[in-house]
Amino acid sequence: MSLSRLLSRACSRLILPAAALIAIPAAAHAGSEVNIYSYREPKLMAPLLKAFTAKTGIKANMIFASSGLVERVAAEGRNSPADVLLTNEFGLLVQAKDAGVTQAISSDTLAGEIPAVFRDPAGHWFGLTRRARVVYASKERVPQTAITYEELATPKWKGKICIRSGQHTYNISLIAAMIAHLGPVKAETWLKGVRDNLARKPSGGDREAVRDVASGQCDIGIGNTYYMAAIANEPEHKAWADAVRIIFPDTETWGTHMNISGAAVAANAPDKANALALIEYLASPEAQALYASANGEYPVRDDVPVSSLIASWGTPKSDALPLADIARLRAAASELVDKVHFDQGPGS
Repeated sequence: MSLSRLLSRACSRLILPAAALIAIPAAAHAGSEVNIYSYREPKLMAPLLKAFTAKTGIKANMIFASSGLVERVAAEGRNSPADVLLTNEFGLLVQAKDAGVTQAISSDTLAGEIPAVFRDPAGHWFGLTRRARVVYASKERVPQTAITYEELATPKWKGKICIRSGQHTYNISLIAAMIAHLGPVKAETWLKGVRDNLARKPSGGDREAVRDVASGQCDIGIGNTYYMAAIANEPEHKAWADAVRIIFPDTETWGTHMNISGAAVAANAPDKANALALIEYLASPEAQALYASANGEYPVRDDVPVSSLIASWGTPKSDALPLADIARLRAAASELVDKVHFDQGPGS
């Protein structure tokens, strides 16, 4: 059954707001397709999918939405046209696996190219890019060039930290990693200390943390590296990036926390072989280089160079803790955010 007929059947039962459909033209005489549900934006994925089609002759059809795709695949059930689920962060991969909308796949290629810490041990999901959770430090007010996550809870930073909601998936992942490293009791003490060091209630996103450091509202912010790459390329916001230095936490200890973007094969994929071919291509050196240049992210492979801008920040040491271990602590991390009233801000 064609993608258009399958989508018509699926959409008659479930409406997905803010979704977009793009099709990457197939190579001449190609007869096969792969259908992608993507949380990753079309402008990022289009060059990668175009290159995939040129290399394999497989037509890539993509539906994009900023939310709701895991739920959509679950609702579509066996009638789902989705072959591959692409996510922009780790929590969605965990959610998809827990919802039963992914399947385990075995690939010697992926096992050899993607480090074990960035893939599901059972083969349900695979990391494709790394996103370092770093400190944005004021060049003017913060002379130090090294820091640890634990230091963020010390009195030195009282009233000087900006961050987005503790319940945001990026922070849940970081807090889960801290629980893994410190244990639940020490992690709770740490999170209370960070809360009491905030310059304002958690709000906005990582971009706003850069903005507020540049404006002097706080001395350091917590965010992902690729936001800095985006801001540095925006003329109207470049002054924010110029005012801020990136510091990779814990380079001398366990390493900087890394979230990932990634992919999974849908549980009822109509074309599992093409799904696997796409994910294997996205893990290839060619695609990894495209990822790095297009979105300011770190390749999941160590043998692919980063862009000159990213290289200028230094080379991070990745936390060696498997993301699968962190996944098991995400619920505990979310509960801890509520327990210490983190999003109510200092003194709560």
